[in-house]
Amino acid sequence: MTETSTYTKRLLAAGAMAACLLAALPASAVSAAVAAEPKLGACGPGRLCLWSKPDFKGRAQSHELATTDIESCVALPPGTSAQSLANRTGRPVTTYQSAECAEAGEFETYPGRGTWVPQTPYEVRAFKIWER
Repeated sequence: MTETSTYTKRLLAAGAMAACLLAALPASAVSAAVAAEPKLGACGPGRLCLWSKPDFKGRAQSHELATTDIESCVALPPGTSAQSLANRTGRPVTTYQSAECAEAGEFETYPGRGTWVPQTPYEVRAFKIWER
C-alpha cells in the first residue's frame, strides 16, 4: 500500500467518524444552534426600521424618505429608544444617543443599502438621514 492511499483511507475514516458524531447530536442541539442566530426583522425597501430591543425584537418603528426630512434631526418619541436597526433607505443614516443629535454623546453612521444591526452600541434616541 502506498503512502497516498494510506493517507486517503485515514482521511476518509476521519470524515466518516465526524459524520457519525454529527448524526448523534440530538435535534434539539441543532435547533438551539440555529435559533441562537437572530433573525432579521421585517423592514421594507426604502425604510429605516428601529426596534426597542436587541435582535430586532420589541416595538418597531419605521421611517421612510417620503415622510422624513433629509439631514434633519429626527428624535424618537419621548421615553422611547432603539437597540437594533435596519437601514434600507439607500442613504447613510447617523444614529445618536442624544435625542437632540448632539455629537457630545455617542453616534454612529450606517451605510444605506441593507445594513442590519442586531445590537447598537448605545440606546438610539434620534437619527439623521443624509443626502448621500
